[in-house]
Amino acid sequence: MDSDQEEQPNKRIKTEPKEDEIKSDIKKEETQLDEIVQSTKASIKHEEDDAGADCIATIDKIDSLKSLGPFIAARDNSQNNLYFQDLPEICKSEPCMLGVDEAGRGPVLGPMVYGIAFCPITSEQILVDLGCADSKQLTEEKRENIFNEMNIAETPRACLGWAVELISPNVISTSMLRRSKCSLNEVSMNSAIGLIQRAVEEGVNIAEVYVDTVGPPEKYQDKLKAIFPQFKITVAKKADSTYPIVSAASICAKVTRDTALKVWKFPESNELNSVKFGSGYPGDPVTKRFLTENVDMFFGFPRLVRFSWATAENALADKAMEMEFDEPDDQKPKYAGPKLTQFFKGATKTGAVQRKPCRFFKERFLNNVTDF
Repeated sequence: MDSDQEEQPNKRIKTEPKEDEIKSDIKKEETQLDEIVQSTKASIKHEEDDAGADCIATIDKIDSLKSLGPFIAARDNSQNNLYFQDLPEICKSEPCMLGVDEAGRGPVLGPMVYGIAFCPITSEQILVDLGCADSKQLTEEKRENIFNEMNIAETPRACLGWAVELISPNVISTSMLRRSKCSLNEVSMNSAIGLIQRAVEEGVNIAEVYVDTVGPPEKYQDKLKAIFPQFKITVAKKADSTYPIVSAASICAKVTRDTALKVWKFPESNELNSVKFGSGYPGDPVTKRFLTENVDMFFGFPRLVRFSWATAENALADKAMEMEFDEPDDQKPKYAGPKLTQFFKGATKTGAVQRKPCRFFKERFLNNVTDF
């Protein structure tokens, strides 16, 4: 072959990609795209959750029924929470009446809520116009409408104030089961006294106080008069059906408790958030089923449950593990050995010291006389 002869250029053969390779590339691209989409969705959801959490956290005022739920949901339900509404200016200058009542004293589930309401004595007709009556006799819808009107309507908002304290079931349980026990009546009275005191500190010009009784009304009334001697205090049974101002307090307490149960969050398990637990009263079959089906062998119930109730104790006795705790002796053991005085000269067998009379008195026949 002649070296001077030019080399023939290599021929490039164009080949089409195989069908399997095309499908593989398409699948890879789809997988990558799907990963990008999922990552974007997760990022958006995370931002929305953060925004929602920030929104809830900023709710520090209740100005309607709509804001009541988010306000409660943003608080720690393992401890007590108190809310005092902005004080109407007229309540600082004119003599006011104040009513006290509670909701949720009997249920085995959820918080007990104490509420107060106050307004000038001359504005009592506004309570009647709102429809304030015994909250137990009103429908849930009616109670919510009255509560909403109290917060958004111009006339009630200008002269009617209220406050509530949510007493956590966790606090109720620990108070009643601790070594130095605090009864439910004491918990109730302490909350009522605390709310009245808070009203005084906020500047409410209180003249009359009306309270739905806990226990014997006479003893409760005497206790309140000893703490607040400057007020005219009336403690009575069924006060919420007799005094409109107590009815207003009762409605605030009842609506707050019902809302607290609706927005209750279980820190123990997210799965429990979708479980129905009923009204919380021991006779409610839904509540009974919740207690039966949600017992932990070692930790008992979620903190929604009041462990100190007999209903809860009976449910635990059937399924939970029994545990015993050593009880320390209330008193130190008494010393049974010899007394130190027995080693003194002239002591009797019991340890009493026999003192010889002074020679000066003995020589003069003088004795110590106490009885004449």
